[in-house]
Amino acid sequence: MTTHIDLALEQFARPTAVEVNLAHLTHNYNAIRTQIGDAKLMATIKANAYGHGLVQVAQHLENLGADYFCVALIEEGIELRKAGITTPILIFGGLTMAQIPLYLEYDLAITAPSLEKLAHINNVAKQMGTIAKVHLNIDTGMARIGIRWQNAHKLFALAQTCAHCRIDGVYSHFANADVAELSSANAQLENFKRALQFYPENNLKTPMRHIANSGGVLQMPDAYLDAVRPGIALFGIYPDATCIRSIALRPVMALRSHVVYFKVVEEGTPISYGHTWRASQRTRIVTLPVGYGDGYPRALSNKGEVLIHGKRYKIAGRVCMDQVMIDIGWTEAYNGDTVTLLGTDGDAQITIEDLSEWANTNPYEILTTFNTRIPRIYINSTTDD
Repeated sequence: MTTHIDLALEQFARPTAVEVNLAHLTHNYNAIRTQIGDAKLMATIKANAYGHGLVQVAQHLENLGADYFCVALIEEGIELRKAGITTPILIFGGLTMAQIPLYLEYDLAITAPSLEKLAHINNVAKQMGTIAKVHLNIDTGMARIGIRWQNAHKLFALAQTCAHCRIDGVYSHFANADVAELSSANAQLENFKRALQFYPENNLKTPMRHIANSGGVLQMPDAYLDAVRPGIALFGIYPDATCIRSIALRPVMALRSHVVYFKVVEEGTPISYGHTWRASQRTRIVTLPVGYGDGYPRALSNKGEVLIHGKRYKIAGRVCMDQVMIDIGWTEAYNGDTVTLLGTDGDAQITIEDLSEWANTNPYEILTTFNTRIPRIYINSTTDD
């Protein structure tokens, strides 16, 4: 049977590719939409859309009707604008003063985390004869960027005097909304609401409020407010093992390669750098053209597993920069056979949680580490064939 990865060979030549299932992305988007009711959906697609491909994912979500896109860097926002994305875009990351003209040139919403930066945004917009779109950032307990919630009234008051700023939103960010114990997240939500009392107390219209990330969407309906910012959940991944699975999500990414070399090794034969693995008996080893240079973690050395013909096999030795070896015992696998490093093969599956557990990290890091050396294939299938 011809597979998506086989078809990719015709387009990219490289026998390793990331599959991005747009049908699963659509399912997750629609499921989240249903969950959040009237709240706006601000799709967080930073870090190359969590490894899935920034522009292609944005184009798909724009067609589905996403209200907003959120990215971390101004470069990501500019890339989206150059690709023809017209949906509003909010840049999360820390702002340098020199970037402000670019925000205005490319119609990107700016995060204002302090009095000084808000004032500077207003001054630059005045000099350029335009209006800056701004979201005010409040620190309610993450302690990353943003004015402390106790002092937020000062930022809100200053914003009322900034004639060249349009305040499109006020936001904060949860530090612990994805775990079972939600006392910290609930305290942050209350801090956010306290800060926002400035607006009704001064008979002012409250800007769009948003604080809920993927964990908040899944576990904290009270945090939906006016808009939510799902990120990893859009791609079918639950942000923590303890997070309530209130929405049935479907993984969007698979990683597949092909066998490019096959050999029989004798008992005691060492494999890969450092000779950290030796054959305990006569066995068969196959080599795959993927390694830590592609973002496949070196931490999977001697621990990770792959699927070949629906069966699990372990990595033999250290993951190399460009290749990895697999011990297949005395079963059969030959040059050209498809290998699944993430995803399903028949009834067997390797999940992002498997990879992150073996590598002693989290799914976020695994997803965003797969770099652009690996081509992306975009499919629209409700199955993982």
